[in-house]
Amino acid sequence: MDLIIIGIFVAIIIALIIGNVRIVPQSYAVIIERLGAYHATWHTGMHLKIPFIDRIVKQVLLKEQVMDFAPQPVITKDNVTMQIDTVIYFQITDAKLYVYGVEHPLPAIEMLTATTLRNIIGELELDQTLTSRDLINTRMRTILDEATDPWGIKVNRVELKNILPPREIQDAMEKQMKAERERREAILIAEGEKRSAILRAEGQKESKILAAEADKQAAILQAEAVKEATIREAEGRAEAIFTVQKATAEGYKLLNEANPTDRVLTLKSFEAFEKAADGRATKIIIPSEIQSLGGLAAALKETLTEQKDAE
Repeated sequence: MDLIIIGIFVAIIIALIIGNVRIVPQSYAVIIERLGAYHATWHTGMHLKIPFIDRIVKQVLLKEQVMDFAPQPVITKDNVTMQIDTVIYFQITDAKLYVYGVEHPLPAIEMLTATTLRNIIGELELDQTLTSRDLINTRMRTILDEATDPWGIKVNRVELKNILPPREIQDAMEKQMKAERERREAILIAEGEKRSAILRAEGQKESKILAAEADKQAAILQAEAVKEATIREAEGRAEAIFTVQKATAEGYKLLNEANPTDRVLTLKSFEAFEKAADGRATKIIIPSEIQSLGGLAAALKETLTEQKDAE
């Protein structure tokens, strides 16, 4: 009987030990209270708590978490009401502060996000709200991180998921965007036409320049050809004159070598006189030397006539 009681007692002790062994998985932390007060934070591994004295309060996830909040109504500085929903990326860095810092921490973060978003958007106009997402995200992350630090929570990132203005505002924005696109299209068309006109003008300019350059080269070549022809003609005339003068000089030389008589000289003088007159002159001035030669020629003519009669 005693052995049975001892066996039962040992079995109960073993069951209590097994029931109070706790294995904490990776990326989790467990808060332990002893006699109603915080005692310890268990991290990854195997732990043993004292039965009826220690109590597991909460198991906390330490990985980064994402919360997607429902759209919140906000009013801009220019009194436009819109719906904005946000996404928050946060991580629990201190399990003890997370458990004892605030009651219902996730709803508290949601309410804090909504009020912070209203405060920031209330300082901005509609256009600023639509174009300043990075600024809003940065300001919200800074404010939320500071506010949730006593709760053992670190806010890593805040994103505005959707911004939904009223329908009439969306229609006006679409019309504005359409007008802006049409304006840009008109500008692009005008720029294209301007560029095309500039290219045509430059092409015409280059064509005229090339044509003028061609005319210039043609005129230069023509002038050079005329110059060359003139030079050749002048050289030909000079050569002809030189040839005539040379022939005349040769004739004089031969005549001088032949020792001509006075009569021959007289005849040559008359031939030169005939060439000088050439039948075109209306008045001829005969030098005295030629006149004397003329008399000599007349005497020679009479002598020849007498000889003929005698025969």
